[in-house]
Amino acid sequence: MEKDKEMAEYIYSILLSDKTIIWSWGFRTPTIIENGLKFRVSGFLFKGWVKIIYNQGIDLFDIKLITVNGAEKKSLESIYFDELVRVIDDNVERVENYDEAVKKKYLKD
Repeated sequence: MEKDKEMAEYIYSILLSDKTIIWSWGFRTPTIIENGLKFRVSGFLFKGWVKIIYNQGIDLFDIKLITVNGAEKKSLESIYFDELVRVIDDNVERVENYDEAVKKKYLKD
């Protein structure tokens, strides 16, 4: 259990390297899981759970997008630590014409 906590804290520290991006996902409820971290998101592209699991055999991370109903929507494998935020952002939040989408959703003229 201590090993799982250390890995979850390590992953969390990677995500915090770009707080603005992770908060744009509606990041909440970080939870320690076996060999990783899971958290809820509410982005433009995906709403549900994101699981990041350390794959010790290849020293990389796997990401799973899980719907609120518990179904796996997408699995992304062999992600380097310095790509975690970008890969998650591309699958949770980042849409084409992102700035326009944000303005349309949050700024009422």
